[in-house]
Amino acid sequence: MERITHWVGGAPEDDGTARTIPVVDPATGRQSAELTLGDADVVDRAVRAATVAQRAWGRASLVTRTAVMFRLRQLLLDEIDVLARIISAEHGKTVEDAVGEIRRGCETVDYVCGISAATKGEFSADVSTGVDVHAFRQPLGVVAGITPFNFPAMVPLWMHPVAIATGNAFVLKPSERDPSASMFVADLYRRAGLPDGVFSVVHGDKAVVDAILDHPGIAAVSFVGSTPVARYVQQRGVAAGKRVQALGGANNHAVVLPDADIAFAAAQIASGAFGSAGERCMAVPVAIAVGEAADPFVDELRRLAAAVVVGPGDRPGVEMGPLITATSRDRVVELVTQAVDAGAHAVVDGRGLVVAGYEGGHFVGPTVLDHVTTDMRAYREEVFGPVLTVLRVDTFEDALALVNSSPFGNGSAVFTSSGELARRYVHEVQAGMVGVNVPIPVPVAFYSFGGWKESLFGDHHAHGPEGVRFWTRQKVVTTRWPHQDRPVAASMAFPNVVA
Repeated sequence: MERITHWVGGAPEDDGTARTIPVVDPATGRQSAELTLGDADVVDRAVRAATVAQRAWGRASLVTRTAVMFRLRQLLLDEIDVLARIISAEHGKTVEDAVGEIRRGCETVDYVCGISAATKGEFSADVSTGVDVHAFRQPLGVVAGITPFNFPAMVPLWMHPVAIATGNAFVLKPSERDPSASMFVADLYRRAGLPDGVFSVVHGDKAVVDAILDHPGIAAVSFVGSTPVARYVQQRGVAAGKRVQALGGANNHAVVLPDADIAFAAAQIASGAFGSAGERCMAVPVAIAVGEAADPFVDELRRLAAAVVVGPGDRPGVEMGPLITATSRDRVVELVTQAVDAGAHAVVDGRGLVVAGYEGGHFVGPTVLDHVTTDMRAYREEVFGPVLTVLRVDTFEDALALVNSSPFGNGSAVFTSSGELARRYVHEVQAGMVGVNVPIPVPVAFYSFGGWKESLFGDHHAHGPEGVRFWTRQKVVTTRWPHQDRPVAASMAFPNVVA
């Protein structure tokens, strides 16, 4: 049985005495490896190694840092199929979907290959007689990321390349459900020439999370996960004096107006709802059908959902894999059952799906629930499964009000051919990322990712320009070089700008 260990000081680390938990293949339900769980001591060792490494790395030239990122980018592309299969085996998503995840993560590496432009400072000459002011950004030191299971490559790649390219050392705590992708990337960093200790991986549960949040040697923490945990991470990290960005849950709504291309809207929303078995923070689990759009929209969803091929993620032709755990599967089935019992209509019902030869897998088929109401748990909670709930309203204003009543504000989309209504929606919807005829409006890496309301705790969005600002702090320098023949007399008044 393979034993997955930590990565500290540029190499795997395992004392052989730590607790372990099984890593399970979601397609079969069988154990594929055992994972070493860390504790506060492991976190401390990683931070101490990172502290030493960061002193030199933070002083390394931008050319040196960029060269490492260029090599990492090429290695990710060279090894993309290997990494995709690692992800598929532990997460369950299709290999094709995993390749897409890695490519979106590579966008951030592309962005930081130009870190010299992203970190350019400011300069103002002669703000006063003989006085100049300039500003620049410096790394925070040792920083950390706590990442979820649903994107074991992409979400960490939104964090550590930006943090490392700006001169920090990074400690990653990936999900214990699919840890191998992070270990593979750690070795890619080694091959790219990153100095030992600049990137570490520590596995564990809440004990390791708390150790990261409490450790005085860690200056900042980025987190992606559920809203209750995001709130906890933000509050505990801030109480320990850290800079924290904590991205929480989502329940993204897509609005379909009567003037939309209904077939196009249904295809796009079905992709957003059922891709990766719905286990995406930018999935589209809620569709709001306005007026006469409802019946043809639901009819098209019925056809699309019934045609999705479900099976193990590494099998050719499979479009949707299993859920990550048996517990996740059972929760999704429970939410669907409660909604149907409360009056929702199961247009397509994925409960009880069994894939031949993979009877122990964590499978739920694509499910479409029509006539859902706002008091049903399947609507109120983030299902995080292949379930699309359809709510019907009469007008655009009703749809917008329904979207804005959600406590979440991660992303939202509108499907319409009306530029006027699209513009109104973009400006009036309370969400951090908006799509117009785009179901999953995840920004490209030279923008930044982040939601509103209970989908984000903290001031900064992730990756891109806001990522650079999060992982660095500004220093402003005011400079005067006095002339020896013009001495300046001391003054007790507050200094001010004079001609």
